[in-house]
Amino acid sequence: MKKKQHDWSPADQAEQHYLVQPRTLAGGGDIRHVSEFLRASGWRDRSRTGGPLRMESPDRTLRVAFDPYVLPGGWTIHGRANGPNGEWAAQLGERTPVEIVAGLTDALTRPRAAHAPNVWAPLEEQQWDMRFEGENYVATSPDGTAWMQYHQSTDGSAIWWTGAKDKQGNGWAAHFTPNTPMHLVQAFSAELAGPEPVMRPRGHVPLSAQIRTWSVSVKPSRLIAWQQARITAARASTWARNSAKGSRPRTTAPSYTPAGSVRTRR
Repeated sequence: MKKKQHDWSPADQAEQHYLVQPRTLAGGGDIRHVSEFLRASGWRDRSRTGGPLRMESPDRTLRVAFDPYVLPGGWTIHGRANGPNGEWAAQLGERTPVEIVAGLTDALTRPRAAHAPNVWAPLEEQQWDMRFEGENYVATSPDGTAWMQYHQSTDGSAIWWTGAKDKQGNGWAAHFTPNTPMHLVQAFSAELAGPEPVMRPRGHVPLSAQIRTWSVSVKPSRLIAWQQARITAARASTWARNSAKGSRPRTTAPSYTPAGSVRTRR
């Protein structure tokens, strides 16, 4: 009797991962969660072999970098001055979960929504505690491990601080310069407050008494499929935007030459 063939290979055997909650204390994660989405959205990879990650937007006005080799290491997102918008930057610590970083960096690839942004709305939806502390307006997560602060200077500029920390002092911090577009800060706060756990492989789960974990077995092919779905969505969105730009009607009239006149070549 012929033996039945199995449709799996040793390379695709399930591996142990962990779902971690709260996501704010899950550790940095795989930076390709950010970089591959940007690459699929048409961004250029300016990284040097063996060096820190450096990505640049197609119009060269935005840059995203991750450098773990300097102190303090972490993420830098930078926007050049553009028309009425001034130069801005965001600095995020090395242990900022990539899913939260992607809240901001994914938003860099999308058109700005027509409605006015509200940074606090995602936090209020998740029952964060809102209060004034001196001159700062502060929001704290229900478990007290994550926060977001707002301070308005006398010149009207707004500065944002945010981060997470457990009782052992492990965590991360981030800040946004005054000119950071508010829709980007809102996109960040939405992921900051997200209640869903995030996944980390075995050996990459922080040691903290304030996280909860669930062991799950996942095949490498399944992980690749999840990653590919995210990349495919980025490519489809980019293609749709570029197609819409190409199909827009002309807004300027063609040059007009009166009958009988002759154009002079130069």
